[in-house]
Amino acid sequence: MSRKQNILMGALALSIAAGLMLPVDAQGRPPEGPRLRQHVATEAEALRLVNATVRKRGNAVTIKVVGTTRVVTANGIPDHTVGRFPNAGNPNPIRAQSYRFQMSAAPQRRGRADLRRGGLFGVAVNGVPFDPGAAEFWRGNPRSGWQYEALGGAVSLGLDGNYGHVQPTGAYHYHGLPVGLMQALGWQSGKASPLIGYAADGFPIYAVTAELNGEVRKMTSSYRLKSGSRPGGNAPSGRYDGAFVQDYTYVKGAGNLDECNGAFVTTAEYPAGTYAYFLTERFPVIPRCLMGQADSSFRHRR
Repeated sequence: MSRKQNILMGALALSIAAGLMLPVDAQGRPPEGPRLRQHVATEAEALRLVNATVRKRGNAVTIKVVGTTRVVTANGIPDHTVGRFPNAGNPNPIRAQSYRFQMSAAPQRRGRADLRRGGLFGVAVNGVPFDPGAAEFWRGNPRSGWQYEALGGAVSLGLDGNYGHVQPTGAYHYHGLPVGLMQALGWQSGKASPLIGYAADGFPIYAVTAELNGEVRKMTSSYRLKSGSRPGGNAPSGRYDGAFVQDYTYVKGAGNLDECNGAFVTTAEYPAGTYAYFLTERFPVIPRCLMGQADSSFRHRR
């Protein structure tokens, strides 16, 4: 064994002894990117949102259909007030990006496909991505099978009043209901939702309300907290309270949306009807899976 391999194996042994269990690739090398934070919190907490009082100028977005493809180009600067960044829970300032998202303009359902870790769910009409999953795991180990829920409050992410925050790249993104955007679009609880964005597979995204059989109804998630307590040991202990994504389970028929927070509806943009995703008031808020084929342009950037 070479000196380099000895050093690597020694580092891995120290990591394992410390309980970090850092993942490695097929060649035994640590993955690229920043080291994940180590967390042992097991209880959900009320979110402490940073007031959205800062106006960022320079939003730029274009949405057009080219053949059978919808193309969204944007700089990711939100067109509504945001929280102050950096803040105590998020050290990153908002910076302009160079996005070019592509998706089918005539999407087809193929069956449930979970979002891969790091994959964006979609993009809002203002060019800001929807990125529901937080890169925060039990003891910093993605292989543990326990991912912290971004809206669970167990880990502070510095979210603002739009349930958004900023990646190290400077990319502002939504983890929950984009309140400022919804207000700008004229969303009202007694009316069907305006178009909020497009998912990575091309289906439209709406928020909370829709018209069903001539009546405006609230669209509700079919996910519920599991009963009892987590296994403990090498996994988190404590009751299932929403601190982790895995605290929830899908219960068919518990709400009026499917596993991917979707339903078939008619809307102003799709008067003949379409499958559509909905942002909901309760978990998952932003869907965690897709029913169509996601375009590779929605892969998370390192």
